[in-house]
Amino acid sequence: MESATETADAAARAPADTDAAAPGTRSGAGKGRSRPRRRVLAGALAGGLVLGGVLLCLPGEEAGRPAPGPGPGARAQAAVRTGAAAALPDLAVLIGEREARVRARPQDARSWAVLGAAYVEHGRRTADAAALYPQAERALRTSLSVRPAGNTEALVGLAALANARRDFPAARSWGETARKRAPKRWTVYPQLIDAYTGLGDHKRARAALDRLLELRSGPAALGRAAAVYRDEGRREDAAAALSDAAAGAAAPAERAAWLERAGQLAFERGDREPALRYFREAVRLDPDQWAAQAGRGRALAALGRTSEALDAYRAALAGQPLPQYALELGELYESLGRPRAARVRYDLLRELVRREAAGGVDGALVLGRFEADHGDPAAAVRQLLAQWRRQPGIEVADALGWALHRAGRHEEGLRYAVIATDRAHQGTVRSASYLWHRGMIERQLRREGAARRHLEEALRINPYFSPLHARTARTALVALGEPSVARVPDFS
Repeated sequence: MESATETADAAARAPADTDAAAPGTRSGAGKGRSRPRRRVLAGALAGGLVLGGVLLCLPGEEAGRPAPGPGPGARAQAAVRTGAAAALPDLAVLIGEREARVRARPQDARSWAVLGAAYVEHGRRTADAAALYPQAERALRTSLSVRPAGNTEALVGLAALANARRDFPAARSWGETARKRAPKRWTVYPQLIDAYTGLGDHKRARAALDRLLELRSGPAALGRAAAVYRDEGRREDAAAALSDAAAGAAAPAERAAWLERAGQLAFERGDREPALRYFREAVRLDPDQWAAQAGRGRALAALGRTSEALDAYRAALAGQPLPQYALELGELYESLGRPRAARVRYDLLRELVRREAAGGVDGALVLGRFEADHGDPAAAVRQLLAQWRRQPGIEVADALGWALHRAGRHEEGLRYAVIATDRAHQGTVRSASYLWHRGMIERQLRREGAARRHLEEALRINPYFSPLHARTARTALVALGEPSVARVPDFS
C-alpha cells in the first residue's frame, strides 16, 4: 500500500485540484448535475421524516430516541481543529481515515492539514516526536503546496508543530503569517500565545489572549486564558478559568486535560491533596493522560507516599517517555538515597533528549537543568546561553541563572534569576523553584536579607516543590538564622 509520505511527494508534484483547494465548491460540470440530485435528496428526506413519524407511533417503539453521536474520527477531528485534547484511540482512527483519504485524493489540502495536526497531537501525547513530527511537517507542507492561498489551517498546524518542538521563533513566524491572512480565525491566537510566552514577550501574549477572547468563548479559550493568568501571577483567576473549562468540556479526554492543568496549578501552590484529586480524576477519565500520572507522582511524593509515587512516575514514563519525567523520577530516587536508580533515570533522560532531537525538538532547557544539578554545569551554561539568545523566555532565564551559579559565576547568575522573578522584568510567575534558585544565589553572594526573604517565600508558596531541593532550601534557611540586630541604631 502506498504510504502517506509517498502520496505527499506525489501531491506536491501534481497540479492543484480545484475541488480540494476550495472544499464545498463544484466545477461547472458538477453544478449541472447537482440540482436534480438535491431534489431527489430533499424528497427522500421528506419521505423519511414522514415514515419516521409513523414508525415512532407504532406500539413498542421508543419515542424521542437521540441521534447517534459522532464517531471516533469525527470526535478527534473536532478536538484537533479547536486545540482540545483528543483521546488517543480516537486520534489513531482519525489518522487512519485521513491517510486513506489522501491516498485516494492527494490534492485534498484540508485532509493533509487535518492529518498533519493529528500527527502533532499524537506525537505530543505519546512523546513519539522522532516518528510523528517529521510526518506532521510533510503533511502540513504538502497541504500548503496543494493550496498555497487561504490555507490558514495548515499555517496554524505548522505553528502548533513548532511550539511542540519548542521552536518559538518559527511558531511566531507561522502564527503571524496566519494572523495576517485570517485575523478573525480564532485558532491562530492560542499558537501565538504559546510562541510569545516562549519568547518572553508577555505583553504580546496578553494581547493575543485579549483578541482570542473577543473571537471565542468556551473551554479552549478559557484554558489558554488560565495559562496566561498563571504566568501573570493571577492564580485564583487561572483556577477559575480551568474550572469553567473542565465543566464545559465536550469529551472525557478534553475534561481530563483541563483537570490535569488544574492539578498542576494546585500543586504549584502547595495544595497536595486537591492536586492529587485532580490528577486521579483526570486519569480516571482518560487512562492515557500521562501528564496526570506524572502529576500523581509529584503529589504522592509530597505526601510521603513514595512507593506509590514511584509507580506513578514509572507509568508516566512508559506511556509518554518525556525527559522531564525522567529528571523528576531520578531526583525522587536521589532524595530516597538510591543513587544507582537515579543514575539509570538520568542516563534515560539523555537518551530521550537525543530521541526527541531526531524529531526536531529542542531539548536544551531540560538538558541544561539536568546538567546544572547532576552533570556538567559549564555545559549547561553553554546550552542555555545559546537558548537565551534565540528565545529568551522566563523558564530559560531561571535555568540559565542557576547554571551560571552552579558553574561559579554567581553575579552573572543573579542577573538572570532577577529576570525570572522580578515583576519589573515580567517575572510574575509565582514559582517556588525560581525563588529558591534566586535565594540560594543571594546566599552565596552573602546577601543574607534578600536570600532569607526569597527562600521563605519559596517555601511559603510550595513547601513541597521538589523532594530533593525543598530539603536543601529548608536547610539553607535554617543556616541563615534570624535577621541580625547588631547594626540597628540605638535611638533610646
